[in-house]
Amino acid sequence: MGQTLLQKVWDLHTVRTLPSGQTQIFVGLHLVHEVTSPQAFDALRARGWTVARLDRTFATVDHIVPTRERTRPFLDVMAEDMIAALERNCREFGVRLAGLDDDRQGIVHVIGPELGLTQPGMTIACGDSHTSTHGAFGAVAFGIGTSQVRDVLASQCLALEPMKVRRIRVTGTLPRGVYAKDVILTIINRLGVGGGVGYAYEYAGDVLARMSMDERMTICNMSIEGGARVGYVNPDETTFAYMKGRPFVPAGDAFERARAWWRAMASDADARYDDDVEIRGEELTPVVTWGVNPGQSVPVTGRVPTVGRGPQGADGAPGGASGGGDAQAVADALAYMNLHGGEPIAGTRVDVAFIGSCTNSRLSDLREAARIVKGRRVAAHVKALVVPGSASVKAAAEREGLDEIFRAAGFEWRSAGCSMCLGMNPDKLQGHQVCASSSNRNFKGRQGSPTGRTLLMSPAMVAAAAVAGAVADVRELA
Repeated sequence: MGQTLLQKVWDLHTVRTLPSGQTQIFVGLHLVHEVTSPQAFDALRARGWTVARLDRTFATVDHIVPTRERTRPFLDVMAEDMIAALERNCREFGVRLAGLDDDRQGIVHVIGPELGLTQPGMTIACGDSHTSTHGAFGAVAFGIGTSQVRDVLASQCLALEPMKVRRIRVTGTLPRGVYAKDVILTIINRLGVGGGVGYAYEYAGDVLARMSMDERMTICNMSIEGGARVGYVNPDETTFAYMKGRPFVPAGDAFERARAWWRAMASDADARYDDDVEIRGEELTPVVTWGVNPGQSVPVTGRVPTVGRGPQGADGAPGGASGGGDAQAVADALAYMNLHGGEPIAGTRVDVAFIGSCTNSRLSDLREAARIVKGRRVAAHVKALVVPGSASVKAAAEREGLDEIFRAAGFEWRSAGCSMCLGMNPDKLQGHQVCASSSNRNFKGRQGSPTGRTLLMSPAMVAAAAVAGAVADVRELA
């Protein structure tokens, strides 16, 4: 019987089965950032331990770094302390660091792939929920907590629960104006924010096969928002073409040998799955979240739900309620978002437009958003900003003149960092502002204000909202 990629990678990295039933897994790559690592390094220092595998450990700064003014020391004392702690810890323990002035610096889930640290068949851990991003390369990648960061630093191993595998096939062809972000928001809406608990998601089908690596990373990034610990795409020629020539990828004959091994790690044609789901690509539309979790979404042509009914489609008929939650959850979300059941999501006023985050801050994301705003202006009442995912993305965008297009349209052009995805740096919502965001979470207070409201959508949809001053259908501007 054939095996899935998860089974192959799991077996290759198993050290032993623990009495608890968990598996002790060897971690092939440990990515580190400034927020979840200080206490972990302190624990090593207190015990006199060293970092077990420096060759498999790489650090960067991303979560708390300012994206406008980066002069040290930072005005935010806590942010300065965190950055200084990571710099000190990396010097003391010998960990490689892409620091603030390093041209490799950026969001950890952007720089791992672009440097070639992320490779098929790996197990990858990072103290960040969205480590599943790296699964786009055929890796088994998972987020961990601070105590587990300590464990990986000290032993290069983790204790993990075995997972089932759900294959999600997106078939056919995506219509114009529908992006990878719309695909994953649709999956989360249909299967629910807890639907993936206990599962790894294997994304497959014609739509995934045609996607670029940037698009696949967007899909895998939000696996965790659907409850899955891991999300991955089987490696193929698109994967290998992306990887060739990157700094940490083997070169020459070694690359050809690696490619043969990577190809063999893909799920076998006769692999067995614990569940199999099909989504028809041609039925998808641009999606906008209306609530306080990523599953609470509707098509841009649809209406927000009425309490006791599912989200409504363009024709006003009740849709599936899998992502909306029960009646009380829907009522609470509507109250927080100051939305009224049955009203169209299109036309909802936005105050801020944010293009960035580990979900959608890569060069292709910026190109598509720039295409939408070129020759147009941001609405007068909207604050709009673009935050590239890495110093490399920023430099590439500037070589193409994308920064000039954004500035001419009224966007602020920033330096690399997590920025407004989360309220851990100066880029925060104020008061009751509504943000059209290309990030991954719309939880209450996620973007820095306890009363701020977030509408998740694709970068192109954010660009359209910035120009219109309200949620708008990008297909009418493209």
